[in-house]
Amino acid sequence: MRATLKQKAIRICDEKIQAKGENVGLSFYAFFKNKNDDPELLIEAAIWWIQRHELDHFEKALKIKRMLQDTDK
Repeated sequence: MRATLKQKAIRICDEKIQAKGENVGLSFYAFFKNKNDDPELLIEAAIWWIQRHELDHFEKALKIKRMLQDTDK
């Protein structure tokens, strides 16, 4: 996953957690506007979420944030 998407995803996770608590769930669609203005980036996120990690449609934002942060190590 490219760095810009990863940073955006972590920021979105942080926003969701702050607004709704640590148990809030989200899908990779949360990282995008309702308008599909960057299909290549959307597919990149889908591949990371579905193919690479075999995640369910909705996952805990805290789990996703930790997974994204762990890829830095």
